[in-house]
Amino acid sequence: MENLAKKLQTAGDPCRLRILCYIISAKKACVSDIAGHLRLSVAIVSHHLQSLAKEGLLESERDGKRICYSFLDGEFVSDLKKLICKYK
Repeated sequence: MENLAKKLQTAGDPCRLRILCYIISAKKACVSDIAGHLRLSVAIVSHHLQSLAKEGLLESERDGKRICYSFLDGEFVSDLKKLICKYK
């Protein structure tokens, strides 16, 4: 239960929900693309993405100088995607 609570707390931040929603629609997104689309600084987006990846919701991949993120496969992530898409 503590692990679930930590994941929900991490994902539950309004800014992080906006980021996750963008990644759901894009399937894979780079930090600068997310920042530009959501009108946030690259530093803020990068911080949020690192937190989400640390909790096992996203995975990162280097594409040259860019870092791109996508969802990890798993039951929790699948359920989270359904929930986010339901309310966006």
